[in-house]
Amino acid sequence: MSATVTPAARPKIAQLARRRRHLAWLRGTAIGLVTLVFALPLVWMFAAAFKTNLQVTDPSVGLWFTPTLDNFRSVVEAGQIVRSMGNSLLVGVVSTVLSAVIAVPAAWAVGRFSMHRTGSLILVARIVPAISLLVPWYYLFAQMGLVGSYTVLILSHMFVSVPLIMWIMISFFAGLPVELEEAARTDGLSAFGAFWRISLPLAAPGTATASLLAFVFSWNNFMFALVFADDRTQTVPVTLFNFISYASTDWGGLMAASTLITVPVVIAAVLGQKYLVAGLTSGATKG
Repeated sequence: MSATVTPAARPKIAQLARRRRHLAWLRGTAIGLVTLVFALPLVWMFAAAFKTNLQVTDPSVGLWFTPTLDNFRSVVEAGQIVRSMGNSLLVGVVSTVLSAVIAVPAAWAVGRFSMHRTGSLILVARIVPAISLLVPWYYLFAQMGLVGSYTVLILSHMFVSVPLIMWIMISFFAGLPVELEEAARTDGLSAFGAFWRISLPLAAPGTATASLLAFVFSWNNFMFALVFADDRTQTVPVTLFNFISYASTDWGGLMAASTLITVPVVIAAVLGQKYLVAGLTSGATKG
């Protein structure tokens, strides 16, 4: 039997419906404003990449202008941005893979065996500003003859990526049912075997999320590359800095190069969107 709405209840139902519509409108407006705030700089960067330097610095020139590809042509013909993107891709991929190989099993051990002191040490490693370590690192790596090599860039990025991945994955592993591993060990698997065959596949969304965040950090890192890299191993953030000189700034070239280096990160985010969303939502509900 369907419920009968009495005449006295109809005003209250109409009031609730209006309140829901108002809340939906407010929520949509808030989402639109936040999206606009974050998207507007990217839109301005993309538009400025197709302008001349005079058009970029002219406030009267908005989004209606005659686009030009001269900025992209000059940036690509110079060759440095292409080589720097290759360097950033190499350093980012290698440092992220090595960090995941180290951090994911370590995070499983910390989360599964409640190693709270180790978790606190990881938090301390995340809090310590990396800039405070540049001087001793530079002295140490210079004595080893590694300054200017890919090795020093990979190691310095791993200093941040390993604690980052561990901190994300600890709560993820802690939220996985321990009964699954206990059942696997009852069937004859070792502790590491249960991790490899049971927990690691279940943690794939969290691993993808943490790895993507570590790669984005490596791709955008400026400080380590400025100190440790040379002309051969220079990464994209340092190359972008070269468009800024004491006398003037090549805004068109800077925006074109910024657009080019944003594309790989956007592609990685789009390809890993399913795992990224799953990993973020799992981290919000587990642990």
